[in-house]
Amino acid sequence: MKVVIAPDSFKGSLSAFDVATAVESGIKKVLPEATTVLVPVADGGEGTMESLVAATKGRKVEVTVTGPLHTPVEAAYGILGDQVTCVIEMASASGLYLVPAEKRNPLITTTYGTGELIKQALDDGCRRFILGIGGSATNDGGIGMLQALGMKLLDSEGNPVGFGGGVLEQIVTIDDSEFDSRILEAEFLIASDVQNPFVGPHGASHVFGPQKGATPEMVERLDRSLGLWADLVEAKTGIRLHDMAGAGAAGGLGGAFQAFFPARMRRGIDIVIEYTELGKHLDDADLVITGEGQIDFQTASGKTPMGVAQEAQLRGVPVFVLAGSIGRGIDTLYQFGIHSIHSIINAPMSLEDAMKRAPELLEQAAEQVFRTYLARAHQK
Repeated sequence: MKVVIAPDSFKGSLSAFDVATAVESGIKKVLPEATTVLVPVADGGEGTMESLVAATKGRKVEVTVTGPLHTPVEAAYGILGDQVTCVIEMASASGLYLVPAEKRNPLITTTYGTGELIKQALDDGCRRFILGIGGSATNDGGIGMLQALGMKLLDSEGNPVGFGGGVLEQIVTIDDSEFDSRILEAEFLIASDVQNPFVGPHGASHVFGPQKGATPEMVERLDRSLGLWADLVEAKTGIRLHDMAGAGAAGGLGGAFQAFFPARMRRGIDIVIEYTELGKHLDDADLVITGEGQIDFQTASGKTPMGVAQEAQLRGVPVFVLAGSIGRGIDTLYQFGIHSIHSIINAPMSLEDAMKRAPELLEQAAEQVFRTYLARAHQK
C-alpha cells in the first residue's frame, strides 16, 4: 500500500516536513510495511522556499538585507537544483512577522529588502525566479523593491524620495535609466492567490492595510497615493494597474512586478505541485494525507489541502485532511476531492499546549485515520 503524505506547515508550530514525518509515524504504527512518500508542500507563502529547495536538492543562501523598518535583517533565498532558478519569499525580507505589533505602520514600511534579494540572486547568476509574495508588512506599491534595483523615483524638485507608502504621493518622475538591465533577461513567476486590484474598496490598502497597522485615515491616504502612483506607471509603461487583478497583492508589489518585470502570476500551490512532481507520486497511490493548521472556507481559494486534493481527484485517489482547527464553511471542500477532514485536537487544551504537542497529536490522528481507512478497505 502506498500513502502520499503532502501537508503544509502548521504555522508557528511545525514545518511541512515535520508534519509529514509525524503523520508517517502514525501510519507505520498501523502498517509498518506501507510505502510512504513524503512530499512537503506549500501554497506560495511560508514554507514555499523550503519545499522547493528540498524537492530539487537545491540550497539556501543567507543574506543581510534592509528590513521593512529600514534596519538590517537576516533573510534567505533558495537556489533550486538546476542552479539557475531562485525562490524568494518576500516575507523573509519584508514580512509582517518582522515588525512588532506596536511598530506596524505601512506609511513607512518598505519592500527595499526584497529588491536586494533579487539583486543578489541576479549577481549569483539566477535568471529564473519564483516569488512568493504573501505575508507582507508593506503598502508601498513595490517602490522599495524598484529603488533597490536602481530605479530613481523623484519628487517635484528632482530629488529621490524616501521609502514606504507615505512617499508615494511625492513621486512625480520615474527614471528607469539605471534600472537593473538583467531583469529583462530573466523571467519571474509570481506565486500569489490574491486577485485584488491595486486601488479602490477591494484594493491593497482597504483590504490588507488594516492588518499591517493602517488606521482608517491611513487607509484613505494610502489608497489615494497608490492611485497617483498607478497614474504615473500608466503614463510611463502604458500598463494600467488600477483595476488589474492581482496588482494589489503584497501592498501593490504584485502591480510593480506586472508593470516593470517580465512576470506572470500563478496560483502558488500549482507552482509547488509542479516543482515537487506531486502528480507523479500520486499516479499509483492508494491514499493521500494532507493538512495545515487551520481548515475553513478560505481553504477553497487555493490553500495547500485544496490544491493537493484537486491533483488527487484527477487520479481518483482519496484524500484525508488533518488540521489543528476546523472553521466555518468546510462543506464546500468535499466537491473538490477531499473525502474527510479531521482535527488533531483530542481533548480540551490551550492553543499553546496544542502547538507544543503537535507532533504527538498528528501521529495519533494519522494512526486513527489510517486504521479507519484500512477497516473500510477491508470491508470492500
